Amino acid sequence: MTTRRFLSVWLPRWRTDLWRRRHPDICISSGLVLHAHDGRKPVVLAADATAQGRGVRVGMTLAHAQSLAPDLHATPATPNEDDAALLRFADWCFGFSPIVAPDRPDGIWIDTTGCDHLHGGEAPMLAALREQIAARGYAVRLALADTPGAAHAMARFSGGDISIVPQGGQREAIRRLPIGALRIDTTTVADLRRMGLQTVGAVLEAPRPPLVRRFGASLMTRLDQALGHMREPILPLQPREVIQVQRGFVEPIGTADAIGTVIDTLTPEICAALSQRGLGARLLDLHCHRVDDTVQIVRVGLAAPVHDTGHIARLLHERIETIEPGFGIEAMRLFVTQAERVVAGGSDAALLSRADCGPIDPDLACLVDRLRNRVGPDKVLWLEPRHAHWPEQAQRVRRVGEGKRGAYGKEAGDLLSHERPPRPVRLFSPPAPVAVTSLLPDGAPMQFVWQGMARRIRAADGPERLHGDWWDDDGRPGACRDYWIAEDELGERFWLFRRGDGIHDWSGDRAWFLHGLF
Repeated sequence: MTTRRFLSVWLPRWRTDLWRRRHPDICISSGLVLHAHDGRKPVVLAADATAQGRGVRVGMTLAHAQSLAPDLHATPATPNEDDAALLRFADWCFGFSPIVAPDRPDGIWIDTTGCDHLHGGEAPMLAALREQIAARGYAVRLALADTPGAAHAMARFSGGDISIVPQGGQREAIRRLPIGALRIDTTTVADLRRMGLQTVGAVLEAPRPPLVRRFGASLMTRLDQALGHMREPILPLQPREVIQVQRGFVEPIGTADAIGTVIDTLTPEICAALSQRGLGARLLDLHCHRVDDTVQIVRVGLAAPVHDTGHIARLLHERIETIEPGFGIEAMRLFVTQAERVVAGGSDAALLSRADCGPIDPDLACLVDRLRNRVGPDKVLWLEPRHAHWPEQAQRVRRVGEGKRGAYGKEAGDLLSHERPPRPVRLFSPPAPVAVTSLLPDGAPMQFVWQGMARRIRAADGPERLHGDWWDDDGRPGACRDYWIAEDELGERFWLFRRGDGIHDWSGDRAWFLHGLF
């Protein structure tokens, strides 16, 4: 069974960061606090880093805060608007995982199970997420663990911006944290501290029955949830304003055949809805609601917008083996998480040409998507033509669906549309230096030494002169190469070039290289 991994995204200054984004024209250097009325008096609901550095704390009365820092900028809080913004932020997090849930009032839970390989591992995934959130103007701390409770605790109390708890290591990770990391009420925290239990580790070592009699079951429930001894389901958000279809079942299902039958029922409906709107799916999530109140989500991506039923159904069928039904699945939903407009009247095969790798026939298009979903979208590559005269620079490796063609908005072939001599099937990178004998400095090669063996040339065809790319930063005015197709006495053919025209020093240094084999 795959180990579940949960990411806690904590935004420690969520409310004040939001306020600053909403009021970019107001410059505050003395500290910002947001206050609300608790029924008796105004209290501080949020404080920025400057205010906290001056002694202001969340929960203290506004009068107390202003006595500590009289020049504070105090403004009423807007909790409802902030909560709505948190849900919009959670929608943005769907780009990292299909399972996202709010952790109110200032956090997000993300189930990253099976998602880290798309980003090169857990550490690169968290680094990329932190960088993107920081670029949006929010302070953030991230923690990844096997349980939501452990991730929540590490994000808020570990002291680091990024914390990654190894699989199965949540017990050792949280035992040094303060008792408040268990998400229990402040009264219980105060009582435990009076008893001398300052850390989670102290609670772990204390006898359980007396603690249950004194504080009830909630303390041990939170502890067991953090350790993974008790399941803590998180209720994932459903992407808003998306195309979706669903089916509920009278009896739970759990076999691969039953799941496949439901997929075959949902897929035509979702494709019909896409076709009616002129859209094609780029990202789909299949939600499997299990009887234990947990949701398993299977995500498939496509290289270009598609609304072909057979194509999408095949991708979903190949992911059935990753579904763990547990005690049974009682409902299934299919969401189009990301869609794009398609060309009217175009076939799905033609639409896949938008992946910037030329028109793709239907079978190849399906193969590309199957490979992307099996090994990861960053593992499926293609060679993109480039505007370059030097052969080793005439193409580059790109991910399918990434970016556009070369500069100037032309096909690479348009630049070199004239007929060219044959090209070798194998190029050396970099070209191999060789010692060449020729009758004249600018004449054809007569003999060359490669890999310690002298090869006498029986016939040579050339030269084909290629000039450097004047638009390239590395281009040098006048630089050129003279290429020759040479055949030795054994019948082997080589692609040789001389750097320069053999006469003028400014064109090159007359060094010879072996660039390829025919």
